[in-house]
Amino acid sequence: MNHTFIYDAIRTPRGRAKPEGGLADISPLKLLSVLYREIQHRNQLDPVWVEDVILGCVSQVNEQGGNIAKASLMYAGWPDSVPGMSVNRFCSSGLDAINIGVMKILAGQASCVVTGGIEMMSRVPMLSDKAVMFTDANVALSSRMLMMGSGADLIASDYGISREALDKLAYKSQQKATKATREGFFKSIIPIYNPVKKRTITQDECIRSSISLAQLAALPPAFAELGDSGVDALQLSEHSHLTEIIHAHTAGNSPSMADAAALVLLGDQSLQENLKKTPVARVLAVATTCNDPLQVVSGCTAATAKLMSEQNITVEDIDLFEIHEAFAATIIACQRELNIRSDKLNVNGGVIAMGHPMGATGAIMLGTLIDELTRRKLKTGIVATSGAAGIGTALLISLC
Repeated sequence: MNHTFIYDAIRTPRGRAKPEGGLADISPLKLLSVLYREIQHRNQLDPVWVEDVILGCVSQVNEQGGNIAKASLMYAGWPDSVPGMSVNRFCSSGLDAINIGVMKILAGQASCVVTGGIEMMSRVPMLSDKAVMFTDANVALSSRMLMMGSGADLIASDYGISREALDKLAYKSQQKATKATREGFFKSIIPIYNPVKKRTITQDECIRSSISLAQLAALPPAFAELGDSGVDALQLSEHSHLTEIIHAHTAGNSPSMADAAALVLLGDQSLQENLKKTPVARVLAVATTCNDPLQVVSGCTAATAKLMSEQNITVEDIDLFEIHEAFAATIIACQRELNIRSDKLNVNGGVIAMGHPMGATGAIMLGTLIDELTRRKLKTGIVATSGAAGIGTALLISLC
């Protein structure tokens, strides 16, 4: 029986998705080429051994269009024999790229696959693909395809989560990420030199270490106008126990847009002989599902629950959970639903603090989970992401 092993997981720092951001001057192709070189060097990897490259990317247009997985391989000068595939499962794309790589190895189709994700939101902004679901309000409402923040406000309303609780979660994320960065916990980060700004980016830039609860409380609701456009009415029509949608999410308790890329090297057991190294971890199981589309971002909870049910395990069997901080309400509801202790869940913060480069986030989170399991000398972990429309993916690993 084949098993899928993780041999390496690396990522760039997350840059602010603004012109002044540390990575904003670097094209997606160039950024990926740095990681390709690094994963070769760290593992003595001959690219000829790689039988597929699968990358998550949400906005597949302009610099990220034209199948960026294959285009980036050609740009980096990898052998023509290496195929590439780009995956869009919204914000679960990076984790689903890994999932596809796992399946290829389990099926015996490959013994070495590079997976991961890319999103340069300063250069290819969110919604650049102009999908009709997000540009035509009538289509969106009739299809029940809502923006992520609207789903988060529904979750907060449904679970009775106060604005104060949302801001407190965001504040804790900032504080945990600040501590983890200061103490060098994120070993999977590869420094990136920006030749335009003539500086090397070594840490995630989106963290707001000095922000206070008072500053968070002063921020205005971000999605009330969307609610007035017909979204509130649609959500209330399908959640008749609610009398109103509370608009409590702001720029402070929502994910930060970011630039980043990540790569994960997968292989079967035979790859050990070529690399002359033991794997870091083994992938034990993966689950994908779709939850209430009107909640939009609750899929990470549903996927985690499905994974644990299918594997007949409980939260007590898992050492650490790295679950997508897709808005503050998502994590608070997830913790309530699954009864995960705080000392097991997102112990170094999440994307509210560190940034959410959509197509790369899942692969980054996997690397973060491996970093922390290794640091604490623990064994098992679950990483889970939410995509739009209620989509969710979860992956269970065990360190080798």
